[in-house]
Amino acid sequence: MSVKLPSDSVATPTPAIIADERERLDELLNRIHRLTAEGEGSSGIVVTPSARPAPPARTASKPADEGWHPAEPTSFRDAGLSNSEVENLILKFLGARAESSGREISDQIKLPFRLIDPLMQQLKDDQLVAHKGAAMMNDYIYQLAGRGRELAKKLTDHCTYYGAAPVLLSDYVESVKAQTIADQHPTEADLARAFSDLLIDKRMLLRLGPAINSGKGLFLYGAPGNGKTSIAERVTAAFGLHVWIPRALSVDGEIIRLFDPSMHEEAPLGASSGLIDDCKIDHRWIRIKRPTIVVGGELTMDSLEVTLNTVTNISEAPVQLKSNCGTLVIDDFGRQRMTTDELLNRWIVPLEKRYDYLNLASGKKIQVPFDQLVIFSTNLEPRDLVDDAFLRRIPYKIEVTDPDETAFRKLLEIMGRSLKVTYDAAAVDHLIQKHYRATGRPFRCCQPRDLLLQIVNYCHYTKQAPVMSPETFDFATENYFAVM
Repeated sequence: MSVKLPSDSVATPTPAIIADERERLDELLNRIHRLTAEGEGSSGIVVTPSARPAPPARTASKPADEGWHPAEPTSFRDAGLSNSEVENLILKFLGARAESSGREISDQIKLPFRLIDPLMQQLKDDQLVAHKGAAMMNDYIYQLAGRGRELAKKLTDHCTYYGAAPVLLSDYVESVKAQTIADQHPTEADLARAFSDLLIDKRMLLRLGPAINSGKGLFLYGAPGNGKTSIAERVTAAFGLHVWIPRALSVDGEIIRLFDPSMHEEAPLGASSGLIDDCKIDHRWIRIKRPTIVVGGELTMDSLEVTLNTVTNISEAPVQLKSNCGTLVIDDFGRQRMTTDELLNRWIVPLEKRYDYLNLASGKKIQVPFDQLVIFSTNLEPRDLVDDAFLRRIPYKIEVTDPDETAFRKLLEIMGRSLKVTYDAAAVDHLIQKHYRATGRPFRCCQPRDLLLQIVNYCHYTKQAPVMSPETFDFATENYFAVM
C-alpha cells in the first residue's frame, strides 16, 4: 500500500541552501583530491566539482614565491558588490551576447560560479532571463526574457561596461600598500641582473642603486644617444617581478578601467598540477609584470586625470595610477605639449606625500596612491628646466656621460656579434681616427648600433657578407653624419 504525501510536506530548497550544499561538495572533493594526491599521486582521473567553472583561464595555482595576492570572495558582500551591480553586468553581457551559459557569464565578470548560479536562478524567477537549454555540469544556457531585454538596453544606454566586476577603491589602496616599491630594496646583484644586457659602467650602477632604493624619483640627463631611456626602462626589473592590479575600479558607481594591455604585460599563473582547480585567486584582479610606463612629448594634462568617454560612460585611469608599484618614465622631459611648470606644479605634492587627488566626472575628488619611481629623462640641464623647490623633491640627479674609446670599441664588438657583422680591429681604428679624432666628434652609445645597421643594409643590397671595413665604415658615416 502506497501513501501519497501532501504536496506541502516537501520543502523546496532555496538558492542559499543550494549554494551552501555546493560549497560543501567543493570542500569534500578538495579533501578527496588531497588524499588521492598524497596516497597515490596522479591517477589520471579528473574530478570536476559541480559548482566550479573549468575554463582554461581558471586552471591556475598561486606560486610558492608569490607575496600578496587577492583572495577569492566568498560572497558578493565580501567582494564589495551588491546583487544589483552584478545583475546589471550580467544583463548587459547577455544583451551583447544574446545567449550564454552560467559558467561563461562567471568567466566574463570574473566571479565564482557558485555565487553566480543562485543569482541566475533568481533572475529567472523574476522573469528577466530564461533557460534556452541545458549545459554541461548542471548548468544552463541563458537568454534574456522580454523584461530583461528592456532593462539591459536601459542599462547599456547609461554605461556600456560589462567586463570584470569592479574592485572597490579601498581594496585597491590596500593592495598598493602591500606591494609598494618602498618595501623593495634592490641590491648590487639585482641591478646587475636588470642591466645584464647593457654595457654600463660600474660607477653608474653605484649611483643608480641608492636612487632606485629611495623610490622617490630621479633625473637622468645628458647628451642624446647615450642610453638614458634604455636605463630608465630597465630599472623596474631590479624590483620584484610581479604585482596584482584590478581590471577595473568602482568609485560610487563610476567604473574606472585600470588594466591597460598597451601598458601592462600580463603574467599568467602557471597551470595547476592537481586533479582539480585549487586556485583561490580573485579573478577580478590580474597578475602583471611590474609596470614600466614611458610617456614622452605626447603627455598632456588630460593624461594625468581620470578621463571619461562620453559615449560609453567608462572612465580611464591616468598614467600615474597605471604605473603604481612600478616605474613611470617622463622621456624627453621639457618637450611635452604642456610647460614644465604645469607638470611640476601638478606633481609637486604627490612626489613628496606619495598620494594624489583625482577629479571624477561626477565632481567627486578621490585620494589615490602615488607609489612609483618617477624618472625624468632629458637632454637638457635640469636647472634650466625647473626651480630649486622642485629639484629638492627629486634628490637624485644622475648624468649619463659619453662612453670612452675603450667602451666604444666594446660596444662595436658586442653589436657586431648581435648583428652578425664580422669584427675587424683595423677597420675600427680607421673609423675612430678618421671620423672621430680628426673631426673632434664625441662618442655616443647609440652610434655603434646605428653604424653597423647601415653596414648590414649596404651589404644586403650589394649581396656581400656584412663585414667591418674602411670602405663600409666610410659609407655608413657619410650617410649617418651627413648633417651632424
